Amino acid sequence: ALVCGEVSLSYAELDVRANRLAQELRARGAGPERLVAVALPRSADLVVAILAVLKSGAAYVPVDPEYPVARIAYLLDDARPVLTVTDTRTGQRLPADTGGRLVLDDPETAADVACRPATDPRVAVDAGHPAYVIHTSGSTGRPKGVVATHGGLADLLADHQHRLFAPLLKDRQRLRVALTTSVSFDASWNQLMAPFAGHELHVLDHATWTDPEAFVSYVADRGLDYVEATPSYLQDLVSQGLLSDAPHSPTLVGAGGEAVPQHLWERLRAADGTCCVNLYGPSECTVNSVTAVVASSPRPVIGRPVSNARLYVLDGALRPVPGGVAGELYIAGAGLARGYLNRPGLTAGRFVADPFGADGARMYRTGDRVRWNPEGDLEFLGRTDDQVKVRGFRIEPGEIEAVLAEHEDIARTAVIVRTDDEPRLVAYVVPAAGRDIQQDALRTRLRDRLPAYMVPSAIVVLDALPLTPNGKLDRRALPAPGHRPTAPGRAPRSAVEHLLAGLFAEVLGTAEVGLEESFFDLGGHSLL
Repeated sequence: ALVCGEVSLSYAELDVRANRLAQELRARGAGPERLVAVALPRSADLVVAILAVLKSGAAYVPVDPEYPVARIAYLLDDARPVLTVTDTRTGQRLPADTGGRLVLDDPETAADVACRPATDPRVAVDAGHPAYVIHTSGSTGRPKGVVATHGGLADLLADHQHRLFAPLLKDRQRLRVALTTSVSFDASWNQLMAPFAGHELHVLDHATWTDPEAFVSYVADRGLDYVEATPSYLQDLVSQGLLSDAPHSPTLVGAGGEAVPQHLWERLRAADGTCCVNLYGPSECTVNSVTAVVASSPRPVIGRPVSNARLYVLDGALRPVPGGVAGELYIAGAGLARGYLNRPGLTAGRFVADPFGADGARMYRTGDRVRWNPEGDLEFLGRTDDQVKVRGFRIEPGEIEAVLAEHEDIARTAVIVRTDDEPRLVAYVVPAAGRDIQQDALRTRLRDRLPAYMVPSAIVVLDALPLTPNGKLDRRALPAPGHRPTAPGRAPRSAVEHLLAGLFAEVLGTAEVGLEESFFDLGGHSLL
């Protein structure tokens, strides 16, 4: 059932360990409508603890030991759990005033747990009871806890069994699944579901998972069948040969957490012997709400609803828009979370009445712009709140990224608005393997495809785009445009040339300006 390094647990062993821990949790106050924090490193104990909390009827609150101490303190203060399951080392990073602790590697605690009954606790759990609280980034800077339910998890499991895993079981009885995602993110349930469905879960240590070469080797050596990653990290795995050796490649690859770029989509479509799927869903809707088989479409789509999910594409007045017309995505159905922990106002603003459902039905406002294509699939167009204004012009950075991504010399790209002095667009590009990016040619291409006000004022070439701990693009870590070398052989020479170059550099906010560089290519405009 579970493999972690040298530790291997059968289903019977996993069940007994989880039952005994659940019995101890019950004795210490855990139960329905109560929260238990789980602060443990990636390990077999982590999976056992999560299962035990669910068996106790309580909801678990994951606390990543790698988080900054201040963030850990905030999560625990926000959740106010009745108990925290941890170990000695992690416990040193927890605030002292967080209530009771169950320290798994404490000898006395271990002895108490070992004496508990090995049978399932007799706990009545309703579908509406909380199963976990996972904190997501908040627009105010304060993470907000999403309260997911046991019913939502059960619905996710049913969909996995009938849609995701079933086609792969025609020639095998069980699958080997990698736990690649931090349990602090709800996408981890795409992998944690494996033991619930009779499959084998591999818990990789942080060093192996974050090293693309080491991880791809692990996949081949252990014969893993299912691998999931964010598109940003999946590109690294593909570059390391994840899909290059058909007999040793995973049978199923999932991409989720962010939009899949066109060039990666095409590579996934071309995978021989591997089924690739795009997984979409906000935390507020229990992991997956929409899925797409990559081979079914020549361009990126997020697909069609999972079982028991209803999708609405609505305008600002909550009216359905015609196919092909952009609107905001609203999601209803069995996967909806209760709402946000201790945030009734925010809950009321995002979980709204479903005018198309039964009395009392709710739907979640995603903030994502989508449209139905002629084939009946949803296309993701960006965030409703990603729209920016530069010099009075409305701009969607995703549109610029799409143009850049089509260039054969570019592997990855990101476009942001920097406000160091005044708002300006900056593009970050990573060259494709063996390619050099000619910025003049790239600017010409952009000018040919976009209005002048949408052409970035700076293009920064990077070896790689920075990623967050969960593998998504870290836009905050993108560097400011730095030193610009002058054109070869055309540095300022006379006093007048030095004066003009200095004025240009000051006005344009760049370090140096070459005599042959264009004022407008460097971001100049008539308002300067």
